[in-house]
Amino acid sequence: MRRLLPTIGLLAVLIGCYGGARPPRIGESAPDFTVQDSDRKVTLSDYRGQIVILNFWASWCAPCVAEMPSMVRMQSNLKNNGITVVGVSIDADEAAYKRFLKDYGVNFVTVRDEAQKSPELYGTHGWPETYIIDRKGVVRRKFIGPVDWTSREITDYLTKL
Repeated sequence: MRRLLPTIGLLAVLIGCYGGARPPRIGESAPDFTVQDSDRKVTLSDYRGQIVILNFWASWCAPCVAEMPSMVRMQSNLKNNGITVVGVSIDADEAAYKRFLKDYGVNFVTVRDEAQKSPELYGTHGWPETYIIDRKGVVRRKFIGPVDWTSREITDYLTKL
């Protein structure tokens, strides 16, 4: 039964995401954006040709903290499959953001967008919120809340996309 609970939890998240009408942006081109912080400049369209896991998060967000270790492991495990995580933090505190990246060994591209202009393009106001974008730049899935990114269901979905 304990092994079944994570699967039931994932299904509850998926049902929550897709219950009722189709979430906005699914099947549409992902809105492009460029964010420049003190360390780097990230333009989403630069990752065209790869599967992008676009994750909006914050260091002070408990569900974001909970999902980060699995996201780091997933990036390590799947980067050779053309799968790239692009994280967009909404942290206002640059020191807290940088400390978080170090403490959690974040191994994927991430940028700090304290003005929250890129999440606004997606209608994102809760954290974490993640979009799966295919190699052609089309949004295929949306996840609201934390996800175990190393689960078999997620890994199978991403590697078959």
